[in-house]
Amino acid sequence: MMKPGGATMMLATDQKEDSEGLSATSRAMLSMRGQVFDLWEAQVRARVAEAIEVPGPLLTNTLPAFYDNIAEALTPAYPRADGASNTTSMSAHGRERARMTPFSADQIILEYQLFRDAIAVVALRNGIHFQPEEWAIVERSIDIGVREAVREFSLMHEGIRERLAATLSHDMRNPLSLVLTGTQLIAVAPDLDTARGAALKIRSGAQRLEHMLIQLVDALTFDRGVKLPLSLSEFNIRHLVTTLMEEFSVPGAGEIVAHVEPVTGFWCKNSLLRALENLLTNAFKYGDGGRVVIKGEQIRGRLMLSVHNTGKPIPGEQRERIFEYLRREENGNGHDGWGIGLPFVRSVAEGHGGSAAVDSSADAGTTFIIDIPIDCRPYVKNA
Repeated sequence: MMKPGGATMMLATDQKEDSEGLSATSRAMLSMRGQVFDLWEAQVRARVAEAIEVPGPLLTNTLPAFYDNIAEALTPAYPRADGASNTTSMSAHGRERARMTPFSADQIILEYQLFRDAIAVVALRNGIHFQPEEWAIVERSIDIGVREAVREFSLMHEGIRERLAATLSHDMRNPLSLVLTGTQLIAVAPDLDTARGAALKIRSGAQRLEHMLIQLVDALTFDRGVKLPLSLSEFNIRHLVTTLMEEFSVPGAGEIVAHVEPVTGFWCKNSLLRALENLLTNAFKYGDGGRVVIKGEQIRGRLMLSVHNTGKPIPGEQRERIFEYLRREENGNGHDGWGIGLPFVRSVAEGHGGSAAVDSSADAGTTFIIDIPIDCRPYVKNA
C-alpha cells in the first residue's frame, strides 16, 4: 500500500519526520543549521589547504545528518545519547574522506574542531545558550564522531596499502625476472650483439617497473577505490521512488509511505533503483510488519535517500560488518543473511561519490541511508 507524505522533514539518521517532542534547545539548534555550515565551510577552506579545491557537496559529506543527530541528543527524553549513537554515519564520513578527497587524518580532526567552534559561534550570535550538560553532549558527540571518522579513514588507507602490496608482489615478478635474466646473459655473453640483446631485455623490464611505480605513487596519493560502472542521466528522484513503490504495491507486501522532495539531479537510474529495491526488500524481510518509510531530501548539494522500518534493531557490533561483501549475520528472527544486497548498496552510494550508512536502535527502528551529491557527474569516471 502506498501513501503520500507531506511532513516537515529532518536530516537526522533515524528518519524522524519533524521536530515534535524535541526541546527548545534542540529546535533552536536545528534552526541555525544553515548558518553553522556556512561558517564551518568558510573556516575549513581557509584553514585546510586540501579543502580549497574540494567541491561543496563533497566537503559537506555526511555532516548535516550528524548535526541533526546532535540536536536530537540535546533533548533528555530522546533515545539518542549523543550525535554518534546508533549510527555509522561518522565512519561513512571518514570513508568518504579517504576515497574522495586528499585530506589527511589530522585535517579531519581539525575540521571537527572547526565544526564544534562554528556551533558555538553561531549559537552565541543567535542568543542561544547551552546548559553545561547540553554543551557536554555536543562535545562528546564531536569527540566520538572524530574518532569513528579517523578510524575508518585509517582502515581505508590500510586496505589500500594491503591491496597495493599484494598487487606489487605479484605483478612486479615478471619485469624483475626480465632484469635478472638480462644481467645473467650479459655476464656470460660471448659477443657484443648478445650483450646488447640482454640489455634491451633489462631496459624493457626496467620501463615496466617504472610504469608500475608511477601507478603506485598515484594510488598512494589518491585512491578512489573500485567503483561500479554507472550510466548517469538527469531525472527527478521522486519519479524513481514512485516507480519503485508501484512495483512493491502488491497484496501482502506491506505499507509504504514516501516523503520525497522533487529533486532533479544526475545519477544512475538503474543502480539507484536496484539499491532502493534491496533496502525495501530488507525492510519488509527483517522488519516487524509495520510501515516502511522512504525519504528523500536535499541539503548543500547532496541528496539523502533513506528507507526506515521498525522492529528488532541491528546489534552495534554488526552495523559496520553488514556492509562487507558476502558477510552473513544471524539477526535472531529466523532470517540469516543480509547477503550481498547491502554491499551493493554501499557500492552504489560510493560509486556516485557519496556514502551509505545505517542508524538502528530499539526505540527508533532501522534506517538505511544513501547520501550522494545531486550532480554526480564530476565524481564518476565513466560519466
